[in-house]
Amino acid sequence: MDATLAANPFLVEVGALFEAAGHELAIVGGPVRDAVLDRPGSDWDFATSARPEEIERITGSWADAMWDVGREFGTIGLRKGHHDLEITTYRSDAYDSASRRPAVEFGETLDGDLSRRDFAVNAMAIRLPSREFVDLYGGLADLDDRLLRTPVTPEQSFSDDPLRMMRAARFVSQLGFRASADVVTAMTEMSGRLKIVSAERVRDELNKLLIGAGPVAGLRLLVDTGLAEQMLPELPALILERDEHHRHKDVYEHSLTVLEQAIALEGRLESQPDLVIRLASLLHDIGKPKTRRFVEGGTVTFHHHDVVGAKLTRKRMRALRYSNDVIDQVAKLVELHLRFHGYGSGEWTDSAVRRYVRDAGDQLERLHILTRADSTTRNQKKAQRLQRTYDELEQRIAVLAEQEELGSIRPDLDGAQIMQILGISPGPEVGEAYRFLLDLRMDRGPLSEADATEALKAFWAARS
Repeated sequence: MDATLAANPFLVEVGALFEAAGHELAIVGGPVRDAVLDRPGSDWDFATSARPEEIERITGSWADAMWDVGREFGTIGLRKGHHDLEITTYRSDAYDSASRRPAVEFGETLDGDLSRRDFAVNAMAIRLPSREFVDLYGGLADLDDRLLRTPVTPEQSFSDDPLRMMRAARFVSQLGFRASADVVTAMTEMSGRLKIVSAERVRDELNKLLIGAGPVAGLRLLVDTGLAEQMLPELPALILERDEHHRHKDVYEHSLTVLEQAIALEGRLESQPDLVIRLASLLHDIGKPKTRRFVEGGTVTFHHHDVVGAKLTRKRMRALRYSNDVIDQVAKLVELHLRFHGYGSGEWTDSAVRRYVRDAGDQLERLHILTRADSTTRNQKKAQRLQRTYDELEQRIAVLAEQEELGSIRPDLDGAQIMQILGISPGPEVGEAYRFLLDLRMDRGPLSEADATEALKAFWAARS
């Protein structure tokens, strides 16, 4: 920790400012934990005895910028150089039985503030400017053991803020820690209390879990404790009952494997981790429980689970307050994830390949990843055959893309040309003619203006 303080002299500087004003200041929470783990960042959290208006007065001329959007929670935000600082008055947050928002009560001591932190590994502090290390609840030992325990009883901690139960799963994903037995027990017994937390806060924790280094472990904890049933019930619903006469893959385990395999392929994307591909991989089969049908002969079918799954995906993501853009991207991938299997052994025409590219749109690279990740067969010959077939499809897409600019397929005539050739005014008829030309472009590839005009006139004459 000394190295961190030496590398960031502004930390001691701001501590001296508060000391001169007669107030305590300490670095707390995640920055302390991450510094001990040698994972330093550029964001810093502090706790202080000063009230918000005093924080502003003390730091006003020192900070490069200041904002107070967290004032009602006792938090003032600052920027110093390229570092963001959040300084919060000692506090104690608690929910009542029906509230979605914490009731903020300011505290008087650092010890009291730390006792209300979520986990012992986040309840360590460094007093400034003295550099005194404070570890009242065994956080250092828990870091060594990679263990999540609460400073007070888990029941009290999770009652104060039920979102901490999801945060436990998030830290399992991000840090590779495990939750202690009493934490798991409390999460299981209190899972229903998550319902009082706003959808936006739940969504944000789910996102942080999904983009962590080990999301599958975090998701398993959510499912095993019943928390997933409260916020993402489609996930535990994938644990379908199986019987000895109707054999099929374990859809839940399959989905988690697909997620892991998609993560392994994220290097194909410009930036990682990629939330959209991880959501799509996790949700791609959520339509299966509703479409499962038993067939004579010991098989089971899931016809149209891609379409049903896309609808369920939209519904769940809307409930979790995802943006429309993210919902559209994930739902499109879920709906298209089976399309490749119509490719067979490579019998698709160029027209079918063009339509595949057009329908995928800007999600084509993610669709490549999802389709490849969706192969979890243990039959090595089958797995290799699928791999070769998809390699061939991607090669065909690349060749056609180079020849025809597949990513921006348009009809060979635009709307103005259509109206001039047919002598019609703007309206639905122009759209009808445009769609005909687009289908023609898909089927036959690029046409000359003369050939496209001749085809359009023939179509219009037959229509009339």
